[in-house]
Amino acid sequence: MGELKFLTREQAESVRQSFGTPVYVYDEAALRSNAEAVLRFPNAFGLTVRYAMKANSNAAILQIFDGLGLHIDASSGAEVERALRAGIDAAKISLSCQEFPSNFGELYEKGISINTCSLSQLERFGELFPGRQVGLRFNPGLGSGHTERTNTGGPSSSFGIWHEYVDEVKALIEKFQLKIFRVHTHIGSGNDPAVWQRVAGLSLDLVRLFPEVTTLNLGGGFKVGLISGEPTTDLSEVGAPVSKAFEELARESGRKIHLEIEPGHFLVGNAGCIISTVQDIVSTGDEGYTFLKLDMGMTEILRPSHYGAQHSLVVFPKNDTGRTTSYIAVGHTCEAGDLLTPAPGQPEKLQPRELAEAAIGDLCVIEGTGAYCASMTAVNYNSFPRAPEVLLREDGSFVIIRKRQSPDGVIQDEVPLSP
Repeated sequence: MGELKFLTREQAESVRQSFGTPVYVYDEAALRSNAEAVLRFPNAFGLTVRYAMKANSNAAILQIFDGLGLHIDASSGAEVERALRAGIDAAKISLSCQEFPSNFGELYEKGISINTCSLSQLERFGELFPGRQVGLRFNPGLGSGHTERTNTGGPSSSFGIWHEYVDEVKALIEKFQLKIFRVHTHIGSGNDPAVWQRVAGLSLDLVRLFPEVTTLNLGGGFKVGLISGEPTTDLSEVGAPVSKAFEELARESGRKIHLEIEPGHFLVGNAGCIISTVQDIVSTGDEGYTFLKLDMGMTEILRPSHYGAQHSLVVFPKNDTGRTTSYIAVGHTCEAGDLLTPAPGQPEKLQPRELAEAAIGDLCVIEGTGAYCASMTAVNYNSFPRAPEVLLREDGSFVIIRKRQSPDGVIQDEVPLSP
């Protein structure tokens, strides 16, 4: 059935009345609490927490985390520009990206740091900035994640320089006289301390190969339980063996390596929800399903249809009968894959949910949507406008942090043919 994480039913209804549906809502108190928890991650010789802004790039959220001392992990040149526009100091922004931006030189000169993520990126950096400081992102040969789509390490992942290509990396470093200050790895989503211990060991082995390195970034991917029964990473448990590995390197070599981590989902996942309205209910007969159609879908949350991700749905009937019904919840686009209740990890498979018996017009809240929802959607599909975003402040007030897109906004960049 699910339950609300930070709103009351009355607050959810008030938001619907004030801002319409669908609408994202984020909880400032949860954002701050999560940030404070991450800042306590065990470390031996200092810690920098970089918020993986791809999880949710809203300027208000960036500013909250910036005020708490978090730095920024950007995954594209466009994200760097967005963080700068939000007022983030360039020196607090690190870029690790699949597509090296054409203006990476301009961004670097503004003061950001860069992790080169392929041999070609390293060569391009060296050609433009010989003798300068840069980081290296490696694929350590190990990955962790609940699906192949969330696994960012190992031979099935394109992220980072494959660890066996160290000789090629060193040749480029020598050719351009580069100064390597940071090694970066990232294995994907996981909460197994043994996996984190192993990847820390593999990553520190890479650090050993580069005597100038002073920082090791172990990425993020800390698992967050979004529904009942899903585990959430115990940061102290996964961090303790990592800290010990850093201490062992210090005893061995005297090198006191600074730790960086890059949480995203952990910081914002459960600090957000989507408030929606039931706009239709249809059935395919006794041998079929009852479909609960909402006024939102893959235009607001793509994770269920993309990953088979599980999100709690809470229906609030105006006329509560006390009964429940088995529903397949679907979105509002003309797309068979616009599904909100897939089987876990199987986006193609329908899995009914037992929800309060609903009627058209009832309120429905989708929980755990603070991360990879507003920032990762099929935005404007079927020409639906982008939904607004609202922040629940610590004083109990609700403030708009992104306006609802207007119909003009959907088409504002189009250039019609002349008559």
